[in-house]
Amino acid sequence: MSSNQAERRKQILARNEDQLGVLDQNWPIRWVMMRTSHPGNVGSAARALKTMGFSALHLVSPAYEYMARKAEAISLSSGAFDVLEAAQNHETMLEALGDSQLVFGLTARDREFGPPAISLHEAVSMASSALVANKPVSFVFGTERTGLDNEDLKHCTHRVWIDANPSYPSLNLAQAMMIVAYSMRQGLMKELAIDSIAPSSLASQSAELADPSAIAAMLEHWQQGLEAIGYLDPENPKKLMPRLQSLFARAALQKEEIDLLRGIAKQMLQHGKIK
Repeated sequence: MSSNQAERRKQILARNEDQLGVLDQNWPIRWVMMRTSHPGNVGSAARALKTMGFSALHLVSPAYEYMARKAEAISLSSGAFDVLEAAQNHETMLEALGDSQLVFGLTARDREFGPPAISLHEAVSMASSALVANKPVSFVFGTERTGLDNEDLKHCTHRVWIDANPSYPSLNLAQAMMIVAYSMRQGLMKELAIDSIAPSSLASQSAELADPSAIAAMLEHWQQGLEAIGYLDPENPKKLMPRLQSLFARAALQKEEIDLLRGIAKQMLQHGKIK
């Protein structure tokens, strides 16, 4: 590993540790699954929650009393057995919700009556603000076959939809939980003003950028190459070079990329009209 690569890796790891240090706390958020029938979905849900830094899984009247002991649940939890084992069973939805001040029921179906409907984006924004203020919230997910019923929605402050293909909005239960858990992680990062620059972007920022003189020389080299292969008419250049200059400016070229581009220009000269 080169010194530059080592430095990039160090910066990325430092960023991740900083995020985990802030997000890895016992947020007052409950993830409620209603009358779940498939152990595999519970195991997958536990994995989704742990991956995104959450853990409080609550099961209302599950098909099996000891979901954590089912082989399929254990297998699909894939290392999140601690979340699976700590899942709490409840006889009623109200017990599972505890003292939650905001309760978001996930449903793709429109209802004539019930709580106000909001998008997942709106729900995440509201939930993130509440959590940072230490106000408890819950996200509620319905059964695999029918989702949440009207009786369930009576106890929700909002019903929430996930933007999906309108002609096929069906999501697997665990998939829906992963989407919401990921969205909540992003929402908390935004609320806490944690830098969310992607690792690839961070690596690009740490690399040494080409200076203006190197870019100008490269552009001159490209102009010669383009003329050599007949793509650029020097008598009628139009706006080709200014457009290329604008394109390369947006790319924030690095030194090694300048060398690559000049290598291409050299090949154009060698195989074009000018030798």
